[in-house]
Amino acid sequence: MSNQYIKGRGAQINQTHRFAKNTYEYDTIDNDEKEDKKIKTKFIEVFPKTIVNEVKSKDVPLEYSMNPYAGCEHGCSYCYARNTHPFWGYNAGIDFESIILVKKNAAQLLEQKLNSKSWRATSIMLSGNTDCYQPIERKLGITRQMLEVLLKYKNPVGIITKNELILRDIDLLSELAQLSLVHTVISITTTDEVLRRKLEPRTSTYKNRLYAVEQLAKNNIPVMVNIAPIIPGLNDVDILKIAKDVANAGALNINHNILRLPEEVEPVFYDWLQKNCPDRVDKVWNKVKAVHGGQIADTKSGRRMRGEGIFADSIKQQMLIAKKQYFTNRTIPKLRTDLFLNDFNRQQSLF
Repeated sequence: MSNQYIKGRGAQINQTHRFAKNTYEYDTIDNDEKEDKKIKTKFIEVFPKTIVNEVKSKDVPLEYSMNPYAGCEHGCSYCYARNTHPFWGYNAGIDFESIILVKKNAAQLLEQKLNSKSWRATSIMLSGNTDCYQPIERKLGITRQMLEVLLKYKNPVGIITKNELILRDIDLLSELAQLSLVHTVISITTTDEVLRRKLEPRTSTYKNRLYAVEQLAKNNIPVMVNIAPIIPGLNDVDILKIAKDVANAGALNINHNILRLPEEVEPVFYDWLQKNCPDRVDKVWNKVKAVHGGQIADTKSGRRMRGEGIFADSIKQQMLIAKKQYFTNRTIPKLRTDLFLNDFNRQQSLF
């Protein structure tokens, strides 16, 4: 474990990823230099051939997703998507949040997909892997371009984000919502701002995420909240408080996920835990193991997202109480697929 602390980063280590030929580690630095250590974020344009991905996981109730970015500036130390960065040749640690791959042709690829003969209208998730509203989106606007394409073809979309930047596109989201073509989800982890700044340093504040929920609801855009990940022994005390606040802000429902740390994400989070919560390392780590049958990485679909055992059951009961108390009689409008029309369908309608 490196003894440095890198200010403004969730991950505090870089590690050799599973496809690397060489190994490396940072040099040890003096205590006086720790707080001054900074790493600049790099943005690299890539040119994928497709943007719409089939979702094969049983844990995700959608068929397709699309990700305009790989890697994420938000820097959440726990993020399961860190495990995908090695496929691009980078590691799951600091690389994941400091080397962002940008897909500027995403909207064009999406339009090609929607306009193909084989496409049948169904909801696509933005993003599913990394956040489509991470900070660089403010400058590049790739997600907005994709929403314009979805509105043009009237194809439904689901959006999940931790960033209030989603409000920039409230005009497009309102148009989509009027046609029952959009669901939005704001992900919230904790009410504790000190913890949030360490755990997910470049995300929106709790206050601003509540504001995003409120504004989406006021504009009749269906909005739900995902309390995730719940980390036993760290943020599970926040569940009922978050539920009450988001219900008052207009959220239609809440859901949750238990922390999971696949493969290369485990050492990143454990290092973060040791450096930021040294007095709670054993408590948190033992509880995380307990909800996953005594191991850190549970790979079984369904169970890995919700956990098992007494701690997982306690969390589930809190969620049930919150839903009954704050979300009774709230309904989520069903997304429509019958409005979809591409060039191929238009031609068919002429005959």
